[in-house]
Amino acid sequence: MRELSVVGVRVELPSNQPIVLLREVDGDRYLPIWIGAVEATAIAYEQQGVKPARPLTHDLLRDILAALQAPLKAVEITELKDNVFYADLLIGENLRVSARPSDSIALALRVGAPIRCADQVLTEAGIVIPDEQEDEVEKFREFLDQVRPEDFAG
Repeated sequence: MRELSVVGVRVELPSNQPIVLLREVDGDRYLPIWIGAVEATAIAYEQQGVKPARPLTHDLLRDILAALQAPLKAVEITELKDNVFYADLLIGENLRVSARPSDSIALALRVGAPIRCADQVLTEAGIVIPDEQEDEVEKFREFLDQVRPEDFAG
């Protein structure tokens, strides 16, 4: 397993499909995962520090885990099958629960849990961005500084 950090979310054109971009902490590969608009909003809200008037689903799950004293230890993106990513929530001492990567990432950001990815998944779906494309990554980061979670509403 390799640890990843969340670069951010954006809308892929022309399809208007949200994407979350992750990057290896100790490497140079990026992992793009296409996600739903609701999950994109939840991730963007958390990254931007937006606190909604009422808890979102991921906030509720965070609060339930805290109330049960069952901390989220990590998120693991475990598999890529037929272009679908699979992930597990590692909860408490030895509980593993299957979850969508987008929901898992939104929850991990809320509790500060590490996000890891199987080497095989990174080998299959990870991309290396050459130096000449680094300005594209910088443009993406600038986009993230200016995008609002409402931009992901369908």
